[in-house]
Amino acid sequence: MAACRTSLSLLSFLLLFLLVLPSQSRPELDPYKVLGLSRKASQAEIKRVYKRLAKEWHPDKNKDPGAEDMFIKITKSYEVLSNEDKRANYDRFGQLDDTQPFGHRRDNFYFDEAFFNFPFNAKNQRDFSENRHALQFTQYIQQVVPDSHRRPYLIKITSDWCFTCLHIEPVWDQVVQEMEALGVGIGVVDVGYERRLANHLGAHRTPSILGLVSGRVSFFHYAVSRDLLLQFVEELLPQRLVHRVNDQKHLEFLGSWHELNKPHVLLFDQVPTVPLLFKLSAFSHRDHLQFGYVDQGVSETSHLQKKFNINTYAPTLLVFKENTQKPADIIQAKDLKRPIVDEFLSNNRFLNAPRLVNQEVFNELCPVKQFHRRRKFCVLLITDEEHSNGLEEFVSFASTNSQEVLRFTYVYQRLQQPLCEVLLLNSALSPPQVLILERRAAGKVLFKPVCQWNGSDQDKLHLQGALQRLQTDPSILSHETTLPQLNNEFASVFVLRWIYASCDYLSDVIEDILHNNWREMMPLLSLIFSALFILFGTVVVQAFSDSSEDKQIKIKPKETPVTSATSSRAPKKNFVEVTELTDVTYISNLVRLRPGHLNIVLVLSDASKNILLSKFAKEVHSFSGSEMLHFSFLNIDKHMTWMRALLDHAQDPIPLDLEEGPEQRPEQRPDYSGTVMALNGHKKYLCLFKPVYTGEDASKSAEDEGSFARSKSRDDHRKSSRSRTQWTLQLHHKLDRLGLWMERLLEGTLPRYYLPAWPGIHTITPK
Repeated sequence: MAACRTSLSLLSFLLLFLLVLPSQSRPELDPYKVLGLSRKASQAEIKRVYKRLAKEWHPDKNKDPGAEDMFIKITKSYEVLSNEDKRANYDRFGQLDDTQPFGHRRDNFYFDEAFFNFPFNAKNQRDFSENRHALQFTQYIQQVVPDSHRRPYLIKITSDWCFTCLHIEPVWDQVVQEMEALGVGIGVVDVGYERRLANHLGAHRTPSILGLVSGRVSFFHYAVSRDLLLQFVEELLPQRLVHRVNDQKHLEFLGSWHELNKPHVLLFDQVPTVPLLFKLSAFSHRDHLQFGYVDQGVSETSHLQKKFNINTYAPTLLVFKENTQKPADIIQAKDLKRPIVDEFLSNNRFLNAPRLVNQEVFNELCPVKQFHRRRKFCVLLITDEEHSNGLEEFVSFASTNSQEVLRFTYVYQRLQQPLCEVLLLNSALSPPQVLILERRAAGKVLFKPVCQWNGSDQDKLHLQGALQRLQTDPSILSHETTLPQLNNEFASVFVLRWIYASCDYLSDVIEDILHNNWREMMPLLSLIFSALFILFGTVVVQAFSDSSEDKQIKIKPKETPVTSATSSRAPKKNFVEVTELTDVTYISNLVRLRPGHLNIVLVLSDASKNILLSKFAKEVHSFSGSEMLHFSFLNIDKHMTWMRALLDHAQDPIPLDLEEGPEQRPEQRPDYSGTVMALNGHKKYLCLFKPVYTGEDASKSAEDEGSFARSKSRDDHRKSSRSRTQWTLQLHHKLDRLGLWMERLLEGTLPRYYLPAWPGIHTITPK
């Protein structure tokens, strides 16, 4: 019995050992092997490899069944190796922060140590935190977007029934606490209550985390962790906020105060990367200050540290104004807080004597007098670039006589001519000139010219006395005028900023394309394919369309001379080129005419050639700008055979009922003079213009002209001249309605007479 009990105990122990063994012997994966790195890899190499692998194994891009597990391993490996403390702990002891493996998937959900910290029993606390940062659409448009030009925002998209949102909540709360201390704006959008705002932001799934800077939205595409979120906020900021400064570059950096019209701020610290707190402060004050960073851990900055006597045990902030050898203000603290930094920078936003470069600076330096505020006066120096000595003395005077109610400033007359002309014209003075002014409402200003400034001791005493009298008697400002708006001297700088912003925006778009899923990419893809379809459709229509013959191109008619030629060229602007239709030009001008092109042919005779050609040119000149129209004439005396063959070959009878004169004989040939044909060589059809009936026969009139010319009597000569004039007028009026016919031709409303084939070339040459 005892043996049985012993056997059962042993069996139970073995069974328990087998059940426990797998969970305890599960090996942890090596983060170096996951990322494919050596143990000596630098942080830059780790970051570069992580970005490449994260893009390759992102579940939205990689459809492999194990892509999600691999992506989780890559993210956790990067969290360990990117943190120096965690990396050192793993290198020494071979242990990670958590006792679990990299993570397990249960029903497509990722669990890690944060899952066991869910505040299920602290729902009220979680709701209070989210309600404090809850955003509404109106609040976002009116407050958050304008404020994003001063500080970045981190916004979470969530909903009530989002269990993954509960999973990331501990990390989110930790990051929110740190970001708020640094001055980052926080927002929470509940899709159940603010669907409109979520759609406006482009968030189509929960949870989503996005950043907002200068009104531009960027999505966070990586695993939710503290380090990655801090890195995401840092990457939202512009890349050129803080300049690296060392012993060789500090003179160039500090010496640019005159060009940029800004004080310069230098931060001395021992960390190799610029602290996020300093970057965020630089972003908020970038319009007034220029920022530089000095790394105390490198030997290239040792001269700067000795020159300014920098303490290496605490971060130090220095502000330089006009004097680049001595800082105007300094602050040093082991743990700099954002409110202290903002207050320090706000107190040093301007130089001792800044230049008026635009209207905004003028409004800040010399505000309009308000009844509830203390009066403020501006001491303005109007000078030129060549008076540099006087400007230096003015800056020196401003630094030693600064007061709360006084602002010293200067302008260059060449750059601010409207302002200087108003002030100097009213006072009848010439630069360099010092004035004291006080701004009033509606652009008005009270001012007093003090003296012509050369920087001498006498000028300083004169200005000092005027300022003392001003404190007791402000009525010394006796002149009054209205000031114009100041010119913006930094307009080109704004163009460069726009270019830099465009580059940053394009990089963000490329990043979004690489990480977005198809649903998020649909608007962009739809726009691209629509543009390609329109472009391709336009090219195809222009290449293969045959409807250009129905288009009407209107150009103002000009009475210009007519030229006849035997070659077909594009019409010119100052004349109409009319080509004779002969056996030489028959093939090129008719048979092989390009699709969509028309040849407008005027039928004439030897007797009516000059008159009809002149009238024809005047009528068709307004249509000669089209490359689709060609103009020719056909001599009916030479090519009557071809004309008759053309009319006979038509599939439908052509109603060419030529009117006959009262004395025309039946054996005479019909008079086709003044007939105009529009011939389409490709489609083999013609449109016909019938001349206006004049009541006289041209051939008979020509014979009468010859008989009258042979008459010897004075009466017969008078009759001949009158008949010739009448005959000319009659020919001229045959083409009176040709312009209207051309318009109908281009509209496509004229009847078309189709031919099976054009008459042979042998019929165009008379035998």
